[in-house]
Amino acid sequence: MTSSADTPVTPLADFLGYTLAGERPATPGEARGECASGVRWQWHDEGVLELEPAHGDAATRSVLLSAGVHGDETAPIELLSQLVADLAAGRAPLACRVLVVLGNAGAMRAGERYLDDDLNRLFGGRHARVPQSREAPRAVALEAMVERFFARAGQAPLARWHLDMHTAIRASAFEQFALLPHTGERPSRAMLEWLADARIAAVLIHTEKGPTLSSFAAETCGALACTLELGKVRPFGQNDLARFASADAAVRRLVAGETPSLDTAPMPRVFTVIGQITKQSDALKLHVAADVPNFTPFARGEVLAEDGAYRYVVEHDEERIVFPNPGVKPGLRAGLLVVDTTRETLAALA
Repeated sequence: MTSSADTPVTPLADFLGYTLAGERPATPGEARGECASGVRWQWHDEGVLELEPAHGDAATRSVLLSAGVHGDETAPIELLSQLVADLAAGRAPLACRVLVVLGNAGAMRAGERYLDDDLNRLFGGRHARVPQSREAPRAVALEAMVERFFARAGQAPLARWHLDMHTAIRASAFEQFALLPHTGERPSRAMLEWLADARIAAVLIHTEKGPTLSSFAAETCGALACTLELGKVRPFGQNDLARFASADAAVRRLVAGETPSLDTAPMPRVFTVIGQITKQSDALKLHVAADVPNFTPFARGEVLAEDGAYRYVVEHDEERIVFPNPGVKPGLRAGLLVVDTTRETLAALA
């Protein structure tokens, strides 16, 4: 694509607008370039842009920043688009390799969470189970691009990062929280300190491998990864981005190579997954209010779900529910149950 003056139009100034419009570089030469700031860039695919700093050893850190894996979770998409513009213009410093991914462009255009299948349940090869899904080719392409990006990453500790940015469908006792994929290792102090810097109030630790993009980056590519839930789902243009200022600033410090600002930042509360409600059939009855906030506590003995012979009964003194959603397809997760493990987790940080 070129302007009327035959000057190549790049996706940098308005990455979101460029992606939503379905624009593509007209020639291979227009798919890469160098900004006046010296930042080098390459457009890989719809909604996928790689940036490298003008100087320095870019291999010291490689950061994958993703948003829009659910197409209706718009605030983080807008934040990443503005970050791209600021990095390109030199308004924000860049000290590492960055791959920016806007995950489900088709769903973003439709204003929907997904078109056929939840893209964030198709990674780690699970896309092969739904070959007719419009999300399946995108999952295949994103896996390949993420693997190629990290194949060029450094091997030093903390050299590979992935932040997958979302907003939640429902309210939460902790407005902004994070989820750490299961890796078999103890949580990283560096990640917990970065989350504190971002003013993330709570962290949920998974205890089984998952189908998400952050799980794929952690398991397959060795990235220090997390999923960020930064607020409520809203349409494009209706977000109060000031509510995301702390997370945005922490992301910018990460790609600038700066140390987290921890002077007044409390470490987040930590919760560990101890159970899951799995939808067996469309007969599932979830015995919680339709608008129950994430992290709502329930006491021992309470029955939270029934689906034929299947029942979920609270077994701990207190369990909190996260992501309750009876509307998922049978076989998928209809809710997570977590318990508070803050003291023991923080005491054992790697």
